[in-house]
Amino acid sequence: MPLATLDRSPPPFFKQGPSAFTRLTFFAALAVLLMVADARWKVTLPVRAAVATALHPLQQALLAPSLAWETATHYFAGLDEARAMQTRAERQITAQAERVMRVDDLSRENARLRALLELRPRLEVPSTSAEILYATQDPYTRKVVIDRGSAHGVVLGSPVIDPAGVLGQVTRVYPLTSEVTLVTDQDAAVPVVNARTEQRGVAYGLPQARGMELRFMAGNADVQVGDRLETSGLDGVYPSGLPVAQVARIDRRADSAFARIVLTPLANPESSRHVLLLQPNGHGMVDPAEASTAEPSLSASAIPSASSSSSVAAASAAAAAARAHARGHVAHPAFHAASAPSAAATASASASGGGAVAGAGVAAHAPSSASAASKPGGRP
Repeated sequence: MPLATLDRSPPPFFKQGPSAFTRLTFFAALAVLLMVADARWKVTLPVRAAVATALHPLQQALLAPSLAWETATHYFAGLDEARAMQTRAERQITAQAERVMRVDDLSRENARLRALLELRPRLEVPSTSAEILYATQDPYTRKVVIDRGSAHGVVLGSPVIDPAGVLGQVTRVYPLTSEVTLVTDQDAAVPVVNARTEQRGVAYGLPQARGMELRFMAGNADVQVGDRLETSGLDGVYPSGLPVAQVARIDRRADSAFARIVLTPLANPESSRHVLLLQPNGHGMVDPAEASTAEPSLSASAIPSASSSSSVAAASAAAAAARAHARGHVAHPAFHAASAPSAAATASASASGGGAVAGAGVAAHAPSSASAASKPGGRP
């Protein structure tokens, strides 16, 4: 057969289509595009939520043997611990009997004082119980998955606590489960306050050491080993007063203006199984319009009536005179003696009609305003 008649086209088995480099470039660009789209516009969030919901029964089935074994282990190992805890609780109840008897009186006294100072009552934070299912396998993050999701009322940003302190914050919500970022994660930051010195700061996670670090504290800051840090409540997420961590080590270096303060978290996700989910602090804020309408009634109920005695008016006049004298508005000491009769007259006049609180306040501050207007730089 002549050579010119031979078919030189490759067999179908060797037809590869686009080259390997072309396919690598295409799929790499597609992967980068999907990652950017997911990070910026959350395009894969519905797909991810649907997959998580579909795989939830399978996860529960696979976790059933492990949960059964852990339940049995906790049951048998916790009997002695329960007896010891009962003994300690009985001793604590005996030691705190006196404080328990006084709690009602202290609560009523606290309510009266807060009403007198026109302070708003402390907010009650709603909570939901949850159980930790498993920890994520990402070696670069510290996250756990709980068995409560959007179907149970969980919202994004909810604080998560255990009996020891703050555990983390909900960063991803699915219909039946939620993902919690622990306080030891590298992206976690919790505004804290030192319970001993009332000094505020921000605690960041240290995933390598499974601890935390108090950053940007001056080298001469009043921080000691063993200090207890609590949430400050300034971020609008964590309620104030929740225990977070304890100072474990302080490194004060001469070549740096800041001290390196290593913290030990009080909450331990390795031993915690049941947790509480709190509503973010911003969900419990009072509407400013409602607060403005509620404050006058609180002031009127907190201030005693003018007909009680003239000593109340005299005390109010003395307090107004002291405030005016501290601001530099009083020109002569005789104002202290003249202010008491005017306040008493104002109190008696306000008792006969409406506007008692407003009339007393205006009359008590009128002399100080007149003396301030007569001085250069005084505020009218």
